[in-house]
Amino acid sequence: MFTGIIECTGELRERETARGGDVRLVIGCPGIAPERRRLGDSVAVDGACLTVATVLADGFAADVSNETLAKTTLGRVPVGGRVNLEPALRVGDTLGGHMVSGHVDGVGALATREEDARSVRMVFTAPPALARYLAPKGSICVNGVSLTVNEVDGARFGVNLVPHTMSVTNLGALACADAVNLEVDMVARYLDRLLEARAAE
Repeated sequence: MFTGIIECTGELRERETARGGDVRLVIGCPGIAPERRRLGDSVAVDGACLTVATVLADGFAADVSNETLAKTTLGRVPVGGRVNLEPALRVGDTLGGHMVSGHVDGVGALATREEDARSVRMVFTAPPALARYLAPKGSICVNGVSLTVNEVDGARFGVNLVPHTMSVTNLGALACADAVNLEVDMVARYLDRLLEARAAE
């Protein structure tokens, strides 16, 4: 489990592709303490939960399956690119964002961005299948960052990014049409499934 509160950003240092189509990513992250990235630990990378396969002095390596490559942006991150990182939630940690599973629901894109005082207002497009889970003042995870939805228009939604979020995540560097990983609110997803099951009965 995660909260969508990014601990730091890391650098994609290597992408090894000689594994039958899937890849191993080597990520430098001196900002994450060694005890938070031990062998077998979970770390959300741009919102996708990965398992630490190799521990490095100032980072880690993780294997990424073909399924994850197809459903997320991890296959598109260039070597040297910046990724948002959050180690798994520990018992007793503060839940500062919202409950996040690290299971990306789909890939969206930045539609518009504009300055709004010291904040930046961004509008994203989501896959049409995710539109039903978007609600004003609800929660959404964009590249692993917990954000509050301001407004919804079909499969488009707007958010505000405060200066802190702009500086400590990779969202501040987004340009229009850039792809992002999206995870909808976990509670909304389960409520929808329960209502479907009730209707079927």
